[in-house]
Amino acid sequence: MSKKSPVSRSGRFTGGPAAEVAKFTESISFDWRLWKHDILGSLAHAAMLHKIGVLKKTELVAISKGLNQIHKEIAAGQFKWKAELEDVHMNIEAELTQRVPAGAKLHTARSRNDQVALDVRLWVRDEITALLGEIAGLQRALVSLGEKNADVIIPGYTHLQRAQPVYLAHHLLAYVEMLERDCERLWDCHSRVNVCPLGSGAIAGSTLPLKRELVAKLLGFVNASGQIQLTQNSMDAVSDRDFMIEFAAAAALLAVHISRLAEDVILWVSAEFNYIKIADAYTTGSSLMPQKKNPDIAELARGKTGRVVGNLMALLTLLKGLPMTYNRDLQEDKERLFDTADTVRATTRLMAAMLNHTKVNKPVCAAAAADPALLATDLADYLVKKGMPFRQAHHVVGAVVALAEKTGKPLNQLKLAELQDVNPTFGRDALGVFNLKTAMAKRNITGAPGTKEVAKQLARWREQLS
Repeated sequence: MSKKSPVSRSGRFTGGPAAEVAKFTESISFDWRLWKHDILGSLAHAAMLHKIGVLKKTELVAISKGLNQIHKEIAAGQFKWKAELEDVHMNIEAELTQRVPAGAKLHTARSRNDQVALDVRLWVRDEITALLGEIAGLQRALVSLGEKNADVIIPGYTHLQRAQPVYLAHHLLAYVEMLERDCERLWDCHSRVNVCPLGSGAIAGSTLPLKRELVAKLLGFVNASGQIQLTQNSMDAVSDRDFMIEFAAAAALLAVHISRLAEDVILWVSAEFNYIKIADAYTTGSSLMPQKKNPDIAELARGKTGRVVGNLMALLTLLKGLPMTYNRDLQEDKERLFDTADTVRATTRLMAAMLNHTKVNKPVCAAAAADPALLATDLADYLVKKGMPFRQAHHVVGAVVALAEKTGKPLNQLKLAELQDVNPTFGRDALGVFNLKTAMAKRNITGAPGTKEVAKQLARWREQLS
């Protein structure tokens, strides 16, 4: 192996590491993704070094020009990454120093410890913003599918058994609510990501009169009130990965929500349910069975949740036994972080696209919702309105259901005399309970799947997501 560049190996060492050591310790194979944020941090750091007199104006201009040129080359895929330089920081700095002699001053009052902490914060900040956009797209797809099928009623399920009737839109809006909580968690996480650690050095800051506030302002580490956000303890700043774990945790819960949605889609598209049809472009076939049309996007969304949850567990385990402050173990955080962000963004985006190309089988849904057993609770409510305690009403309707099963009749086809044989409280209006349209119109309390309430919620979300 060739001798390492002097910028990546201190004077303490007489030679480079063994080849197998270099291969084991390198991180450029994955942390190259931080290049844009590394350059942004370096530009801000250079501006600060000029402000405190470390860099001359001509040196600042040359460094900035050199960094911007490297930026263009990386963006164009023309930059050659060198594994022997270990990581993204050393690759960029070494190339800059080769082109611009003043680049050797850039690392003044900066360590790779606070440099990587900065880069990752900048990266996560951008990923949160992008992910929020992906989530909004999925929410819009759910609302749109609900609006296109606003009159469709399906059975709601508990224990995967038919329970009570709900509008399909109400079912879909349940996921919109879940996703909104995911957005709130991500924004809350953002407030702790958006804190600038640069200036913390390797562990103990610097004896130079650094202007940390200037760097933070240049990089947008400012809260909603315009206050600059700086880390307050140099040891915590270089070893803190809580913000990363928070992001991974929020992403894991998002993945779980998408997995639950995917499971509903998988059930609904099955021949047994047949509630929906997914466009061919978002399904796959079988290599053996020509009739198959599989909901692979939904299945992969469900499956990929495992790796996102696993990444969270890996990060928690990585951090749990580390002493203060920076330890090389922390190099292992990035692949888990990158994979989490990539996975949840792609899954969210593809689920939205799939739903935008999904149609509802209205006749099948109507037939399923016509099951009068779905309104058994409404029949109990009828008795409650007649003055009967609910526990007694529940028992009475249970007996009515047993009678219907015994006689082989649907609930709504029992005679009034048969109902009154179970309990004389039933009147001539009892069978009117089984009018589905009327039953749905009565569910008008906030959050219920009533006709007016669902329309109101659809309108609210349409406006909020517009």
